[in-house]
Order: sequence, then structure tokens, then C-alpha cells
Amino acid sequence: MISRYRDRTVKENIQLGALTAFSAGMVNVISVIIFFAFTSNVTGHYAILAQEISHGNWYQALVVFGWIGLFFLGNFTSNLIVINFKKEKAYLAHSIPIVLEIICLLVVGTYIQFYYKETLLETELMVSAMLFAMGIQNGLTATISNSAVKTTHLTGLTTDLGILASLFTKKENRENPHLRNKWKLLLTIMTSYLAGGISAGYIYLTIAYNVFYIVCIFLVIVIGYDFYRLKMNSLLQRKQPYYRKIIKRQAPQLSNP
Repeated sequence: MISRYRDRTVKENIQLGALTAFSAGMVNVISVIIFFAFTSNVTGHYAILAQEISHGNWYQALVVFGWIGLFFLGNFTSNLIVINFKKEKAYLAHSIPIVLEIICLLVVGTYIQFYYKETLLETELMVSAMLFAMGIQNGLTATISNSAVKTTHLTGLTTDLGILASLFTKKENRENPHLRNKWKLLLTIMTSYLAGGISAGYIYLTIAYNVFYIVCIFLVIVIGYDFYRLKMNSLLQRKQPYYRKIIKRQAPQLSNP
């Protein structure tokens, strides 16, 4: 799911999109509930940046500019890791960004639970860490899937769904497997993102700040599942030569007339 970056199947992209969109939805809703700020995308932050500059609020403008920069840095970091290490060990190259994302979320969750005093500076720093984490995730999924999967924001996705819906008014497009697979992928991402957000809201009402640990556990499951698949595939490949040798030694048996 995350280890393959060439010849990806539709199923692998759907799995990647569903799991990462679910976690992105959770993180975004958590940040809105606690910090009143969106952290899975920066579209709104550009509007806020322009507003703060026009009002001459230079400190606030600098903070928002820094948030945008950290989202950019997250994308840059994940892609930098992938392009430099994927030839040697694709799984490791794709796992390290997720580990960095987990670390960011663990730091935020732990700090909020034990040290957070709800000051403006603390809030700005926590939002910064979460934007960096979401930038890492968005950059990783886009790199792995050759830009087919982007799971931290839904603006472009909703646009693509609208375009596809209009294309499906023609029969030849409804029968096009490429368009149908794209529709399935985008619809899966949208549904998973929404489900993640709803789940985060309910979980927060139950266990409050511990919801960050739930997100981290979910991300660990993502890299753990792929590690398990790689090990199983490696085990099967080692067994294949043995089985071929046994079959080769067996003499063909002719049925009696």
C-alpha cells in the first residue's frame, strides 16, 4: 500500500486514500475543536494572510505565513525522503514520513494533556506542528500515488467529483473503466475524510485530548499492515523455488486406460 510507488493498482490507491483521509479528517476536526483552526489544508490561511496584511496586523500575518511555510516544509520533507531513499528501501522511505507525522501528533497530544495553558503562543505552536504533520502526509500520499491521492483537503477533490458527475451523463464515459476507478477513489477519500472527522468529534467528547493517541495508533496500523504484507510476500517468494523443485522431481503420472 505505501511501499509500492510503481505500477500501483486502483485497489492500493483506494486503500491508501481511505486510511490516510480518515486520519486527516480526524486531525482537522480535532484542531478545529481545540484551536479553532484548520490544519489539514492552507486554502483558508491564504485568505487570512491577505486579510491580516491589508489590516496591517503584521504579527498575525507573520504567524499565518509561518503556518503556510510549515505545511510547505512538510510536503518538501516527505518528498525529499522518498526520492532519496526509495531506490534502496521503498518501505523505509515511505514509513519515515509517517513516523515523523506520528511524532508531531504525539508531541501535540502530550503537551496539551499535561502542559497546555491555552495561551496564544502555545496555540500558535501547536497549530504549527499539526500543519507540518499534515503537510508530511499530503506530500507522502501524493508522491507515492503519482499525485492520484491527496487526502488532507477536499476542495480539488470536490471539483473533480463534480466534473466526473457531468461526464457520467454520457454513456461512453460511464463505461470508461479509468473514469469509474477515479470516481471510486475520490468518493472513497471524501467518505473516509468525513468519517474520520465525525469519529474524532465523538471520541473527543468521550476521552478528550487522548484522541491524539487514537490517531497515532491508526497511523501505526497503516505502516504495520504494510510491513506485514511485505514480510508475507517475502516469505512466499522464498518458498516458491522449493516448491518448484519438488514439482520438477515428481514424475508425471499417466492415467490407466
